[in-house]
Amino acid sequence: MMPGNEQILVASLPTISRLALAYAPGPARLPTLALLGLDARLAGLLRHSREPMLAQLRLAWWRESLGRDQGEWPEGEPLLAALRSWNGEHKALTALVDGWEALTGPAPLPGEALAAMARGRGEAFAALARALGREAEAEAASRLGEQWGLADLAVRLGDPRERAEAAALAGAGKGPRPRLSRRLRPLLVLHALAHRRLDKGEEAAAFSPAALLKAMRLGLLGF
Repeated sequence: MMPGNEQILVASLPTISRLALAYAPGPARLPTLALLGLDARLAGLLRHSREPMLAQLRLAWWRESLGRDQGEWPEGEPLLAALRSWNGEHKALTALVDGWEALTGPAPLPGEALAAMARGRGEAFAALARALGREAEAEAASRLGEQWGLADLAVRLGDPRERAEAAALAGAGKGPRPRLSRRLRPLLVLHALAHRRLDKGEEAAAFSPAALLKAMRLGLLGF
């Protein structure tokens, strides 16, 4: 992948995702960037689509593309180029597309839709674990990714009823944080900062000195 394309993808990430990516070691950086970039791209499709049907059509393109072998992909799309680093494991990421599509229903979204979105993120991180050769950690990555998804939704959703439902689901599903190997520690950072934002009730809580120190500890040491 060309360095310029990688820079484009990094620039597309939310600040917290860029912070988490900083803790991905060399072999894990591009696959992790591809996942975070896809998540950000799908979020943007929903955010910038005026009608749910338009969002669904755009999501369908990604679902179809991810369901194909990488040799069938068109050239010139930086995100697809980055996903080549998954060595064929990318097909599992259709679950992430399905998760985002669950948010295209009428407001207020039911808890089932929010839970489906979080499961999509969990399955995506389980797929990342397999793509990085950490099959034994796939279940832990799925659980942590799902918890991150709910906590992140609870802060970002615009409808107060949806935020309350997501927060309730996040609280009910919260458990001991598993240990993950170095290649998956960006997920530990995402999870910790999302829950800190949720606990404090403000976005800025993820960037306080205490939060950044915690992110550094998790990213470098894993606990």
